[in-house]
Amino acid sequence: MVEEARKILELALKMPARERAEIAQRLLESLDRQIDIDVEFAWQTEVEKRISELDGGKVACISWEEVQERLMRNSSEAG
Repeated sequence: MVEEARKILELALKMPARERAEIAQRLLESLDRQIDIDVEFAWQTEVEKRISELDGGKVACISWEEVQERLMRNSSEAG
């Protein structure tokens, strides 16, 4: 990584999560200018389905901390 990119990365990593997410999204979009309509439609459909499941009480959210704990537990059991 060139020095300029390293400096930009260091600055970005100090930003709040919301701003980092926006930067990441814009960078990814800049790499993939051609939008696949079928993929976009599939993602939109999936997002709507998941929101509906949450709103209908079919599924429940868990915290990021719980996800990390489960991953750690599963990786220690596998190894």
